Amino acid sequence: MPYDRRPEAGLFRLRRDLDLFANLRPAICYPALADASSLRREVVEGLDILLVRELTGGIYFGEPKEIVDLGDGQKRGVDTQIYDTREIERVGRVAFELARTRNNRVTSADKHNVMKSGVLWRAVMTALHQREHADVRLDHQLADSLGMQLVRAPRQFDVIVTDNLFGDILSDVCAMLTGSLGMLPSASLGAVDAATGRRKALYEPVHGSAPDIAGKGIANPIAMIGSFAMCLRYSFGLGDVADTIEAAIAAVLAAGVRTADIRGDGEAAVSTAQMGAAIRAEVGKRLN
Repeated sequence: MPYDRRPEAGLFRLRRDLDLFANLRPAICYPALADASSLRREVVEGLDILLVRELTGGIYFGEPKEIVDLGDGQKRGVDTQIYDTREIERVGRVAFELARTRNNRVTSADKHNVMKSGVLWRAVMTALHQREHADVRLDHQLADSLGMQLVRAPRQFDVIVTDNLFGDILSDVCAMLTGSLGMLPSASLGAVDAATGRRKALYEPVHGSAPDIAGKGIANPIAMIGSFAMCLRYSFGLGDVADTIEAAIAAVLAAGVRTADIRGDGEAAVSTAQMGAAIRAEVGKRLN
């Protein structure tokens, strides 16, 4: 099999080999950026959604995955969607446990009406909820309908849990609600080690490497800084410091500092380094 040089192939292998099965993607609309969203301020202001995406199963990893030559110039592309009970339960537990620290609501998204994996997903989530997390409100929604509701009335959601493919799509919808893909951090978590109490984890911006703007100094660093805050919160137990960083981001945005992707008409844009320096200075003021 030829070596796959696509950047995403390396990332997929890293996720799989470390078994980072739960991808956390918060979507927060800072008050200062409510007008940067493609939706009206009154629709998105105060938005705070946490999307939990199953990350190591589903159609991105299922086999067979191939393009078959059928002859006569015809080909067939095959991707396989596979989930088992264990995979669904463990990402569901993460979503329910996180909901308990927020507004105690989970919306599970699937396509049970047309996909057998969706039938299993809904059944397993329902049983897990009744067995272990009955104190948390659980709603089920079709993934396409949920996408519509994210655009219509996004503040109705607290924690959303879904599979790998739908999570990939829906988290990008959430990104634009906040004003820019450059605003979204993420955490990819493995299981807690019973002996050490620690877990493997990977932190990265949702947007990827953006090679087309590399070296230009125009990228928005907030997603990366937010990813570091998530690292402090979930891997090092430094929630207070993470809160400080996130509050500093909000304060800098409230002061009108903008990179090119989030500036409004007539607003000046700062560079990547300038935005980073402004947030660093604000963190320093809050820690001193």
